[in-house]
Amino acid sequence: MDLERQIQSLKDELVREVNKVIDESRFVLGRNLERFERDFAKYCGVKYAIGVGSGTDALLLSLKACGIGPGDRALVPANTFIATAEAVTHSGATPAFVDVDPRTYNIDVKSAEVTERTKAIIPVHLYGQPADIDEIKDFAEKYNLIIIEDACQAHGATYNGRKVGSIGDVGCFSFFPTKPLGAIGDAGVVTTDDEEIASKIRELRNHGRSELNVHLEPGYTSRLDEVQAAVLSLKLKYLDQWNTRRRTIARKYDELLGELPGIQTPYCLPQAEHVYHLYVIQTSRRDELQAELTRQGVQTSIHYPTPIHLQPAYKDRCSRKFKCAEETAKNILSLPMFAELKDEEIQYVCEAIARWVSRHA
Repeated sequence: MDLERQIQSLKDELVREVNKVIDESRFVLGRNLERFERDFAKYCGVKYAIGVGSGTDALLLSLKACGIGPGDRALVPANTFIATAEAVTHSGATPAFVDVDPRTYNIDVKSAEVTERTKAIIPVHLYGQPADIDEIKDFAEKYNLIIIEDACQAHGATYNGRKVGSIGDVGCFSFFPTKPLGAIGDAGVVTTDDEEIASKIRELRNHGRSELNVHLEPGYTSRLDEVQAAVLSLKLKYLDQWNTRRRTIARKYDELLGELPGIQTPYCLPQAEHVYHLYVIQTSRRDELQAELTRQGVQTSIHYPTPIHLQPAYKDRCSRKFKCAEETAKNILSLPMFAELKDEEIQYVCEAIARWVSRHA
């Protein structure tokens, strides 16, 4: 990803917004945050959006606000960024890993193990594709589970016409700079229609404070600052345009790569609108292809090479095997994907892959 292209295209506007914050010298919990929270809530179709310090904080504070803690279990997909599990661990609860669907790489509830201690499910809308929310809602209703959407990679994605972050009990977003909607540092937000949860998160993000010098419980320092809020308000205006371009790029990749033997392009649920935070292919000779693309000047990455249950932080806490998550981790490869990617660059990437395939078919 070439983040500089987006930043340079918006530089004058960004500088103006940041300078306004500097001139006002109100850097925390000011009008820019209020504006962004209002605008992002409207964008997602929810009543409340609460700005926090990061996507990981959004997950942690959501768990705490929903009453998930020591002794509880929360279902987490084995194939995602470790932050999803970290938030559960830091809440005092236990992440209970679940295998993933081989087509979408999202959580597969059919492989979930539910006990009386299981209180929540955290579907991750991985790579920008919504998880199968209808199936998840039926599952959650059956077992009386809270749904906390991890939408940290899926800003603007929809499922049956509804924006992610508006479908579960709570939605969590990261604005890490490389995300579809990215800040110029760390930032996150929680979305919900539940007034009690929204109020609780506002308290928790600010030292457990309900009013000046009144602290209801030990809280956190996790406030989305005014500079990031101003930047995000500006960039939010362009998000749909950028997402449209990402889908156009994905269709071009699909067209040029879809018939190549040994290359599996992404599957999109018919009821979902993917935003392609990442464009992830599969091939059984992934490492060879990645090395060849590197030689051709094409940067790629692997999201994620080691499922969470096999990471050093968690491998001693989980004895289960997750076949799909472990198999896909060996084969997945993320190709260049960002809204400013040029058509000729897409063509170059695909031609490089096609040449490699022709030599190894």
